[in-house]
Amino acid sequence: MLYQYVKAAPRALKPKKKAPMALSFVLMAAGFLVLTWVLWPIISFSVISDTLFAGIVAPVPDGHKEAVVGTGFLAPLALAAGDDSNSETSVDFTNANAWFPNKPQKKVVTPVNTYTLSIPKLKISGAAVVISGDDLSKSLIHYGGTGLPGDYGTAVIFGHSTLPQFFSPTNYKTIFSTLPTLVVGDEFFVTYDGVEYRYQVHEMIVTEPTDLTPLEQHFDDSYITLITCVPPGTYWKRLNVRARLVRPAR
Repeated sequence: MLYQYVKAAPRALKPKKKAPMALSFVLMAAGFLVLTWVLWPIISFSVISDTLFAGIVAPVPDGHKEAVVGTGFLAPLALAAGDDSNSETSVDFTNANAWFPNKPQKKVVTPVNTYTLSIPKLKISGAAVVISGDDLSKSLIHYGGTGLPGDYGTAVIFGHSTLPQFFSPTNYKTIFSTLPTLVVGDEFFVTYDGVEYRYQVHEMIVTEPTDLTPLEQHFDDSYITLITCVPPGTYWKRLNVRARLVRPAR
């Protein structure tokens, strides 16, 4: 018996399915929305800050200013990821001593080294403030050598911030993210050595990061200045919220 082998005709290859164009548009739209979500707080703050806040010209050369800022435009993404690590081109702003390298804080010893700050409008209640502290990821920092709450002089308090979308009143890495929403006339409370003091905002100023005027002391009354980085999620400038002690009516 003879057998004959016949080679079958090659099968036609099925064309590969192309991803629908709708999917591409969806991905592009999603990317655009994420970018807008990240950048909008920065852009909106930059647009309104000229009209809402007074400015101060820092008497510091631009070259030194750039060296201090360092972190550049990628700061919002780094903050969102919780990355505050040091490198040759960045500064660790969770370390309070890095904020004013030309005027280091004094390591003062006081009878009370920790007190609390509450800002009802921002839902911040009983936040810890450490005098001459270092780590802004664990508390607010009262810059050593500045005035004390209730006394004549100006207490300077630093707080970390990031994009306002990540704000949490109990997370010290985000605690001052909504500080720019305060306005003149708002109040906050400080409890120092068992006594509660009420302060009222009287001025909001945006300064350059190398401007040392926020550390100036004024002894005609008791003041507190709250400081954080702006626009939200960057290290480009500093917002100074200045408040005066509200004394009880006599």
